[in-house]
Amino acid sequence: MLLSPCLVRAHVSEQSALAPVWTTWNTEGWLLLLFAVSATGYAIGVRRLWASAGRGRGVSTQQAGWFALGWLSLFAALVTPLDPLGSRLFSAHMVQHELLMVVSAPLLVLGRPLATWTWALPPAQRRAVGRWFQRRGWVGFWSAMTDPLVAFALHAAALWVWHIPFAFDAALLHEPVHIAQHLSFLVTALFFWWSVLGHDPRGRYGPGHSAACLFATMMHTSALGALLSLAPTAWYAPYLDATSALGFDPVEDQQLGGLIMWVPAALAYVIAALAVIGRMLTRVRA
Repeated sequence: MLLSPCLVRAHVSEQSALAPVWTTWNTEGWLLLLFAVSATGYAIGVRRLWASAGRGRGVSTQQAGWFALGWLSLFAALVTPLDPLGSRLFSAHMVQHELLMVVSAPLLVLGRPLATWTWALPPAQRRAVGRWFQRRGWVGFWSAMTDPLVAFALHAAALWVWHIPFAFDAALLHEPVHIAQHLSFLVTALFFWWSVLGHDPRGRYGPGHSAACLFATMMHTSALGALLSLAPTAWYAPYLDATSALGFDPVEDQQLGGLIMWVPAALAYVIAALAVIGRMLTRVRA
């Protein structure tokens, strides 16, 4: 059941009183603190790791570059005016979600942040953290969450459930729900990309499984994008007035958002799958 139109209109009226959305940045203190801590911790970890093992050892300069690009794309998605604009335009919201899931997540995984962040800790704390992560309970949890099939299922569930109209409307109307939505997209995407990009020291699955999960993700995200693009009416009530207030048609804006998921986002999964297959063929030839 859609949320009450009265609540929707009240939300839109409240938004109209805000500063122009095109120049509004998300300056929540806790969010900026997380960005600062993550970047500083990674920089300290890289410096200490290279001081101990040599430049480019442990974490290569390319991996550090991947992390920097992932960090910047995450900043663009959550801090720049794209974030408040997403409350007015579904297409902007879709760009934000795709940045989280198909740009930031794989780049951050390629940057190997977990191992690098531990090097930012003092030696005693680093060893304590290492022992904690070697506990049977944590190892079992991590093994389950990074199983390609489990990660694929969780990521797919998060994507489809949050695009059910009542869930998406709730995220637009209530900031804690909105934060939960973005967190679920990012966390499940991180586990998904971790599982398909070869970070499996136990060797449970080969590149073929990773490529299959990537192609399957491309197919179901394309299906959702097609449904959004071909729908004759707008699915999400809060956008009816908010999008019109900016001079755009809500249905056309939803169709544009669906196309963003359907074509460029799906293409990213195809490129990743082809890269995995190419790496597999290179190893076979070697």
